[in-house]
Amino acid sequence: MAELATIARPYAEALFEASASDLEGASVWLSELAAIADNAQLQQFAGNPNVSAQQVFEVVSGVAKTTLPAAAQNFLHAVIDNGRLSVLPEIATQFRALKNAQKGSSDAVVYSAFPLDASALAGVSSALEKRFGRQLNLSVELQPELIGGIRVVVGDEVLDTSVKARLEQMKVALTA
Repeated sequence: MAELATIARPYAEALFEASASDLEGASVWLSELAAIADNAQLQQFAGNPNVSAQQVFEVVSGVAKTTLPAAAQNFLHAVIDNGRLSVLPEIATQFRALKNAQKGSSDAVVYSAFPLDASALAGVSSALEKRFGRQLNLSVELQPELIGGIRVVVGDEVLDTSVKARLEQMKVALTA
């Protein structure tokens, strides 16, 4: 995977510099393009030597939910022309990291056994921001196998307060 990161870095940095005036807008269309490019069938289509770069561009831009601005179209052309469509999800990840670094924030994923309402999420968010010492961009994913509690992943840090983790800790303590 280091290879993908190495390939993606110059694209992410160039896009970050070029879209400095509208990072949020660029982040939106880049995330959408990354989700589209992550499709295995599209990867297979793009890898076909009988398919032109223009055809791949038309398919990707046709699948996009919104009309792509000129900057997005130019960026997509550059990525496709250089045969880097498969790297687009990693480019989006690195772009998001650059944007977060500039804002002094981080992405965080909260895994919960049950859906969290807005007030519970706000409480969790403020507690986590105190714990990690920075602003967090939270996203929530349901994982019923946690039984209860939450598991939070911020970068390479994990905070696991789930019932499943506690049961695992008891199991280890009892069998040791």
